[in-house]
Amino acid sequence: MVDLDSQLPDDHRARLVWAFVEGLDLSEFYDRIKARDAVAGRPATDPQVVLAVWLYATLEGIGSARAIDRLCQQHAAYRWLCGGAPINHDLLAGFRRDNAALLDHLLTQSVTGLIAEKLISLEEMAIDGTKVRAWAGRGSMSKRKRLESIEKLVAERVAALKSELDKDPAEPERRRKKRALQAAEERARRVERARQKLAALMQEQAARAKTHAKEEAEKGEPKVSVSDPEARAMRLADGAVAPAWNVQVTTANGFVMAIDPTDRRKDSGLAPGLVAKIAERCGRAPQRLLADTTAMTRQDIVELAERYPDMTVYSPPPPERTDVTAETLRKRRWRRRREPSAVTAWRARMASEDGQETYRRRKLTERAHGIIKNRGMSRFLVHGREKVRAVCVLQALALNLCWANTLRRRIAAAAAMAMPAIA
Repeated sequence: MVDLDSQLPDDHRARLVWAFVEGLDLSEFYDRIKARDAVAGRPATDPQVVLAVWLYATLEGIGSARAIDRLCQQHAAYRWLCGGAPINHDLLAGFRRDNAALLDHLLTQSVTGLIAEKLISLEEMAIDGTKVRAWAGRGSMSKRKRLESIEKLVAERVAALKSELDKDPAEPERRRKKRALQAAEERARRVERARQKLAALMQEQAARAKTHAKEEAEKGEPKVSVSDPEARAMRLADGAVAPAWNVQVTTANGFVMAIDPTDRRKDSGLAPGLVAKIAERCGRAPQRLLADTTAMTRQDIVELAERYPDMTVYSPPPPERTDVTAETLRKRRWRRRREPSAVTAWRARMASEDGQETYRRRKLTERAHGIIKNRGMSRFLVHGREKVRAVCVLQALALNLCWANTLRRRIAAAAAMAMPAIA
């Protein structure tokens, strides 16, 4: 019998993951298990094992449940984490699919523990968004007319398969056709969700056209993806336009405090919701909030000042055109004189040297973006916002546990160097 424990060094990353998971309260996961004690049913795999496997795989940049399933049979670190527990790709995929909210609760647990350990300070946080490609191609984007055609074809395919299934008595062929029918029905459900999403986008475009008619006319008719109806076409960092998610990340001291995927193309208007989540998670809002240019609207500034009077926002106001007429300048000055005091203070703060110096620290949040993208989140491998959110939270948990370990080792090394030598 192979001794897996002897194959892993004491400082192996898998041991770090297991120690982290052992310190979490997983009672919410255990409460979902129905087969226990006198209740009949197949024995459930320990959620602690499944979570540890997912976190280790995330650190290794692997996001495919099938790939992890194979590694659990072949790789010493994965086998050590499993400890003989049965693991398969359906179990792994189901855990990630069904537990996005519970994983977010674990992020709250870990963050509050790091605050208590004084590794995280609530003095300053930064908010930034990054675009991540969805599990859908550009060819899956459809306008209304094409979507109606696809919907009709899918409905005909489902009806034909059902008819064939009723007529064919041969069991092997019946099973094959049943799988084909299930796939066709799943596609029909996605097309229906795409149709609903398209209707919502058209309503949104019509509402915005009332105030931005020229801009909306240039965009043309909205499109939705049949592969992932909840994703939206966005312009990415490389200039391409493709189905994607705008992942909002809040960081402090290098740790991810909150992470949330949205289908909004722009970051403006999203900050109040993120700050509310931070305040709920940590018990209070940060003293200073750093956000990118155009991330804050004037309404955001007013709302945040009213709800969190002790928090100061550092975010450059949107740039204004200079090639304007004297009349436009006069109107601009008239509006400025009537702006709320919170907006006036914000403009003055960002015009000062101290404000600019503080704002420059916002770029530190790019470190978190780089790490999670290098660990496999350059493109999502799942469909739907809840599954995408689960992937994001797993990335946040993985980043935090590694960064906390790094900081603890630095603190221990500094303390050892500061100890006086014994004569």
